[in-house]
Amino acid sequence: MCGIVGYIGTNEAYPVLIKGLHRLEYRGYDSAGVAIVGPDAGLNVFKAKGRVADLEAFCKSKNISGTIGIAHTRWATHGEPSNINAHPHYSQSETLALIHNGIIENYAVLKKELALNGYTFQSSTDTEVLVQLIEYIKVSNKVDICTAVQLALEQVVGAYAIAVIEKGNPDLIIAARKSSPLVVGIGDDAFFLASDATPIIEYTNQVVYLEDEEIAIIRRNKPLKVVSIGNVEKTHEIIRLEMNLSQLEKGGYPHFMLKEIFEQPRTLRDCMRGRINVELTNVVLSGIIDNKEKFLNARRILILACGTSWHAGLIGEYLLEEFCRIPVEVEYSSEFRYRNPIIYPDDIVIAISQSGETADTLAAIELAKEAGAFVYGICNVVGSSIPRNTHSGSYTHVGPEIGVASTKAFTAQALVLTLMALCIGREKKTISEERFLKLLSEINNIPDKIELILQSNDSIKTLSNIFTYAHNFIYLGRGYSYPVAMEGALKLKEISYIHAEGYPAAEMKHGPIALIDNEMPVVVIATNNGAYDKMISNIQEIKARNGRVVAIANKDDTMVKAIADYVIEIPETEECLDPLLSTIPLQLLSYHIAVNKQRDVDMPRNLAKSVTVE
Repeated sequence: MCGIVGYIGTNEAYPVLIKGLHRLEYRGYDSAGVAIVGPDAGLNVFKAKGRVADLEAFCKSKNISGTIGIAHTRWATHGEPSNINAHPHYSQSETLALIHNGIIENYAVLKKELALNGYTFQSSTDTEVLVQLIEYIKVSNKVDICTAVQLALEQVVGAYAIAVIEKGNPDLIIAARKSSPLVVGIGDDAFFLASDATPIIEYTNQVVYLEDEEIAIIRRNKPLKVVSIGNVEKTHEIIRLEMNLSQLEKGGYPHFMLKEIFEQPRTLRDCMRGRINVELTNVVLSGIIDNKEKFLNARRILILACGTSWHAGLIGEYLLEEFCRIPVEVEYSSEFRYRNPIIYPDDIVIAISQSGETADTLAAIELAKEAGAFVYGICNVVGSSIPRNTHSGSYTHVGPEIGVASTKAFTAQALVLTLMALCIGREKKTISEERFLKLLSEINNIPDKIELILQSNDSIKTLSNIFTYAHNFIYLGRGYSYPVAMEGALKLKEISYIHAEGYPAAEMKHGPIALIDNEMPVVVIATNNGAYDKMISNIQEIKARNGRVVAIANKDDTMVKAIADYVIEIPETEECLDPLLSTIPLQLLSYHIAVNKQRDVDMPRNLAKSVTVE
């Protein structure tokens, strides 16, 4: 989950590295550092606990000149956040510097062996063990740095994306990856290295995504060379990025999260574009059409995801079972991969991930493929690991999502699952043509309806002041709204640090009702769909126990207004599309409560955007 940046070219490296770290700070922000080979071929490492801004302040008085360097922003795994544990790490002789994203699982064994050979360690990290191992192999075997990296990685168990530079060698960066993302940008007289494309797009749109156990040999004024750990040269495809710099800026908003909430009308239109025809009579998902027989003959569908993507998967379960009449199971990727699951060759596995780099989901994909299942990915980041490791899939096309708490990615995932269900259902003839056309027409209206909800931002901001000092929240929903309740609770937990739980409303009487009192805010999704009368009963039960109810209800709903303490209105839509609307006010409510509590909304404590380690 850490962020890696590298540069070699004709310009000064430090400004490129620092700007890149700012772009990647959503991946980790407890410490940061840079390593630069200077004009005199000396190797300088500077690092600091805290944000990238703290590193910048520390470097103001330092010699940061040089046209080759690597940099890192950290999300701690081994060792607490500190100056010593920050990356880059020197080797013992200070001739090598290394940055690392991932976990070296056998670091303790390697560390013990190195200690027996006279190596001492300054930090508590697994990363320092790796750089010491590379140096030990380089010195003891009298090999070059690339060979030393290859031999060291043969001994490593775990996940890694690394970059290494060497004192006295101002023309070379060695980079490698396994189960952790790494991309090389190819510019004019320059190369760039990063955990994802966001630091690169400012300089070039030509990139190479490294595959597992590949090593990039990046040399000044020479073509990129990619080899395996076993030193077999690999071909590499240059991919053109479809991203622009404005997507990486706040655009006048105080936080990326608020910008991304307000982008949702546009991002959902982008997600629909090319998939729903102008006449609103057809849905075309090429990943479905090209594999139609797989879906028509599927025994069941397994949806694998983590976090917010798991909540989107639950919505997908309702959609696929209702419109396709295929049994669906939704699993946490982390539990699925360790549970010895039963997977059939005629199963369809849908893997959902915003980043396309979620470690547990990638591992679960490999498990499913080994069992012979067909794997379909739903992902946002073009060229990331999940699209490259699945049989087929769909991109969500929402652009970079920088805020750690996912917003626009969630609604786009739910929309893609909706389109999938309609596409498969029509092919299976398990949805009537009348229903199909009605839903397509209403899907087309969703972005406009979200724009209406966003006009309530100021009133939601005012409402949030009432609940800034709450210690707990309960979110309730039924049917399609149950996953939205869990997602709303997750958003509040993530960015405000208020304890919140989402429940099926019918389960309230099986335990959670004991928590209700006049200090317990309860958010109830009570749209006029499905079990509306039951939700009214739930609200009355809460009010009978002095609970404070914040209701998400349809416009002009007088019944909910009469009994709830506070009401946020949303337009009416089809029940299966309710999540696309009802989640918007919950995102705004969480955002404003967190801002009131002076939380760092875009970079909440202990969290990182892309979970690339277990």
